[in-house]
Amino acid sequence: MDRYTATTYWNKDQAMDDTIGFPDPGLDLSDGFKPHTSHWGVFSARQGAAGLEVRAYAGDPDPNGIIDNFPGALRHQARIAQPAIRRGWLERGPGPDDCRGRDEFVSVSWEKALDLLGDELARIRDTHGPGAVFGGSYGWSSAGRFHHAQSQVHRFLNIAMGGYVRSVNTYSSGASSVLLPQILCGYEDITKRNVTWEQIAADTEIVLAFGGMALKNSMVAGGSISKHVERGAMAAARRRGCEFVLVSPLRDDLPVEAGAEWMSCVPGTDTALMLGIVHTLVSEGLHDQAFLDRYTEGWPVFLRYLTGESDGQAKHAGWAAAISGVDADTIRALARRLAGKRALITVSHSLQRAEHGEQPVWMSLVLAAALGQVGLSGGGYAYSLGAIGYYGRRVNDVPGPTLGQGRNGVADFIPVARIADMLLNPGSTYRYNGETRTYPDIRLVYWAGGNPFHHHQDINRLRKAFAKVDTLVVHELGWTATARHADIVLPATMTLEREDIGYSTNDPLMVAMHRIAEPFGLARDDYDIFADLAERLGAREPFTEGRTSREWLEHLYEPTRASLAKRGVEAPSFDEFWQRGSLVVPQQPDDGGRLRRFREDPAGHALPTPSGRIEIFSAKIAGHGDADCPGHPVWLDKSDMPRPGAPCFLVANQPVTRLHSQLDFGGHSLAAKHRGREVARMNPRDAAARSIKDGDIIRLFNDRGACLAAVHVTDGIAPGVVQLPTGAWYDPMDPEDDAPLCVHGNPNVLTRDVGTSSLAQGCTGQLTTVEVEKFTGNLPPIRAFDPV
Repeated sequence: MDRYTATTYWNKDQAMDDTIGFPDPGLDLSDGFKPHTSHWGVFSARQGAAGLEVRAYAGDPDPNGIIDNFPGALRHQARIAQPAIRRGWLERGPGPDDCRGRDEFVSVSWEKALDLLGDELARIRDTHGPGAVFGGSYGWSSAGRFHHAQSQVHRFLNIAMGGYVRSVNTYSSGASSVLLPQILCGYEDITKRNVTWEQIAADTEIVLAFGGMALKNSMVAGGSISKHVERGAMAAARRRGCEFVLVSPLRDDLPVEAGAEWMSCVPGTDTALMLGIVHTLVSEGLHDQAFLDRYTEGWPVFLRYLTGESDGQAKHAGWAAAISGVDADTIRALARRLAGKRALITVSHSLQRAEHGEQPVWMSLVLAAALGQVGLSGGGYAYSLGAIGYYGRRVNDVPGPTLGQGRNGVADFIPVARIADMLLNPGSTYRYNGETRTYPDIRLVYWAGGNPFHHHQDINRLRKAFAKVDTLVVHELGWTATARHADIVLPATMTLEREDIGYSTNDPLMVAMHRIAEPFGLARDDYDIFADLAERLGAREPFTEGRTSREWLEHLYEPTRASLAKRGVEAPSFDEFWQRGSLVVPQQPDDGGRLRRFREDPAGHALPTPSGRIEIFSAKIAGHGDADCPGHPVWLDKSDMPRPGAPCFLVANQPVTRLHSQLDFGGHSLAAKHRGREVARMNPRDAAARSIKDGDIIRLFNDRGACLAAVHVTDGIAPGVVQLPTGAWYDPMDPEDDAPLCVHGNPNVLTRDVGTSSLAQGCTGQLTTVEVEKFTGNLPPIRAFDPV
């Protein structure tokens, strides 16, 4: 097989390449460099005289600087060197304990740690059953498909414990992943098999991006990512004449290459703005009625709401202007610009990570349908395009390595963002997707490869929740806040310290991830930890299947090799692949997927909705009877709006210099901090009103908590809005306090721990309200990265 697949890519400084193909220059493995990959990019690395050296994959037109976190992080003092047990748990045994996060740790041997943990797991299993175990482990620990911590811990719990209470959905897309399959089609069909960057570069005439398509988000992926093409695709589209309109409080939510028109509405009011646009389309006869009649369900019901027939309030541009802050004439002009063009409507994850987050996702689909663009190349609806690196790309046409997780004998689950509710309220009921469910009584939480003190909201409430369990077990490479609140801490290797296979279903470059460095201290691979624990529980053989880690890699590679051979193309053996360092696999054609087929033949390729069509009105959702998510998209007033004591919106979005909270102690992340703190941004008008200057340290606070941050004053953020990225490691000034000041800048001491609605119970961590003041006291030291 030639080392390419039928895909077009763009260089950020050049016009779209006329050459069809995925040219793979191969990984530069000269001078002792070895291949590796990460969620933020393929690279090669070596241990040199000056320490770890990394260099980006030469085939990447826009490499991600996050790889520069590795050198400083590999041997950082924040790494965990040996197993540790919280003194209170060691001396008093398992049980609820408010000392978590306040207690000291005792270093122990691996044998003692595993013996104690094995006994505790057996006690929970035999006394309370596997339904008393919550397998957290949100993921993101490694782009490798074998040493994927979430897969490893779930496999272990299924095989050795008989199962566990699981979580469903994600913090990123909790609302949309529940809603979209009921009104359109499967989540992956929308995000991974729909509108591609190729289509945008070639065909799109106007992009209306609610929440934008920030490169900091699309620079990372759930698996490996070899080429960052988003910047080049937008530049190519712009050169061709495509218009980009950004609706966001942050100007950099589209890159400068898009040449976007920036429109800032009041945060959280995008649904009202969309309603105003659609009302203008309808009132001026600019909507595509033929498309609505043929391809959608429930338009007449929605139309009665839009025109005010059902509730007495027409959702015209003037009404939308009063809510959104966008001028009515601007709304009407935007509607006219969209009509009759190859228009693409995108909505980012950020909009649905807020109160009533289902509504902008649903309403943006209605807008795309009213324009008649759904299913066209480069047009229609592209939920979350730009939110992550493998959206908007082609799908691989051969299977990749996948570790089987066994069978979970526990049927119970929770929406992922409801973990604190579950731990604080066992036995209580809640609504989810039309059901009334009961929170289980969890005695043990097992976490590997994730950091809920990054992902979860209202950290002070989360601390109280973790105090309720008998035992909290954590595998970690560093002393995160989650590790500091655990009872048993087991040091895990970093990705650079083990072998694996890097792969993503939407990236054609499979990477042989060679080990670059020896493990730090006594750190061990998750697999080896679980194998020894499984032995203590009488399940080593079914867990390991008699394989070493290297033998597992060979086993997981085989389906890919066999599929390539069946196609009659080059199918290198595992040893050949490992020596080469990478392999390009074929991809499926860019054919628009399910939505294109539905548009071409709505009867023969009906959507998997109750009506087989796009559900503008859903009788199923209406039948749930939940007022916070009715049967069609509506404007719902928000409870968390600026008020005395919290007059500013806080946008807590993803960071630029790291993935979530990973390697916050790495050089690339540390270099972006100011005086050791995370940097917030605010508008000059808001800063001047508080006598705040660029570079000052500020205190952000509300009824839930407070944190310190440095501040950058910029007109790139809308007035009335403060932005502080997530991911700074939680660093309480006094851990003994119930609501301590975070001195490092973690915004989740401020965010609300409530669900988006009764439908999805998604995360609402993107948006809340705060007050800001200049901090004039003695600046507390940063201790988040100190060893325990």
